[in-house]
Amino acid sequence: MADDRQLPRYRVLTGPDDDSFCWRVSEALDLGYELHGAPSLTFNGDRVIVAQALIRDES
Repeated sequence: MADDRQLPRYRVLTGPDDDSFCWRVSEALDLGYELHGAPSLTFNGDRVIVAQALIRDES
């Protein structure tokens, strides 16, 4: 895994609303990211797609 100096301070995770997406967000939280705002959801005609912004405090 990348060390802290290589992690961006801001990132947005996107993907289908499934267990895999939840695990990706959980892993980011374990790396020190915090949720930034509410998730955004849309329907692409096939499934629900979710986006979640995260920030990481470097101090």
